[in-house]
Amino acid sequence: MTKTLDRRRQAPAPPAPVRPARRSPRRESRRIAYLLLAPALLAYTVFVALPWLHTMWLSLYDWDGIGVGTWAGLANYRQVLTDPDLYGAIEHSLGFVLFYSVLPIVIALALAAVLGGRTGAGGAAARAVLFLPQVVPLVASGIAWRWMYAQDGVVNQILSAVGLGGVTRAWLGDFTWAFPAVGLVGTWVMLGLCLVFFLTGIAKIDPALFEACRIDGAGPVRTFFAVTLPALRNEIVVATVVTVIAALSSFDVVYATTGGGPGDSSIVPAVLIYRLAFTDGQVGLACALAVVLSVLISVIVLALGRLSKEDS
Repeated sequence: MTKTLDRRRQAPAPPAPVRPARRSPRRESRRIAYLLLAPALLAYTVFVALPWLHTMWLSLYDWDGIGVGTWAGLANYRQVLTDPDLYGAIEHSLGFVLFYSVLPIVIALALAAVLGGRTGAGGAAARAVLFLPQVVPLVASGIAWRWMYAQDGVVNQILSAVGLGGVTRAWLGDFTWAFPAVGLVGTWVMLGLCLVFFLTGIAKIDPALFEACRIDGAGPVRTFFAVTLPALRNEIVVATVVTVIAALSSFDVVYATTGGGPGDSSIVPAVLIYRLAFTDGQVGLACALAVVLSVLISVIVLALGRLSKEDS
């Protein structure tokens, strides 16, 4: 009996059951995130990344789009950065930032300060009218404004009615005024979008802050700069990024109104890329200009994003 007990005591204990390793919650969440992003990343790769890489490859050739291309290396990029006509198109797109970004943001901030507290039918109607350009196709907007800018259009009729008939002209056919005339169309188009951003941001502000300003005797202007403007910092950054991209990649409005004319006074890179590729048969040069434009947009957007992070 004693020997049996000793044997039982000396017998090795059974091995402990092996428990499966627990995955870290962070790794699990990352895996799920990648799975959810996979379809979008696949579509982006197929329809954006690969065509962009193919465009970069074509930019290294001198090709008319039909025959066999010849290797050109960086000659197309050198021409983009040195040719006054090509470089001038990039300068025009940078000038459009004033009309597509700066003016809409400034005007939308003023309108948002006025309309932010109005919830009646008048405020809703004003929002709908100002947002209408985002609903109408840009080509249709460009055609409508081309009629309005004509010699006998609405713009000249209004100027004549108020006693300014001496300044009337064919605005889109004037070498001096064609560019700002098209730019103002961009201001009209982007204004509604910026206004929606800012009205949404104002709706998230604590009403107690406005009440405190009224108790302290602050007027509307002081309240705007003390409460509203700081609270809209993120919305302003988003509006700036969106409108800057629209300014640098503008095509529809310019093509429908002036086609880049008269001459090249209102030409922008997107219209020039279309002209080079489908009219002049210089596909390689058009691709080089497209690559330079995309890099320029990426650099500006990244710079805006970094500045916004530093400010926050």
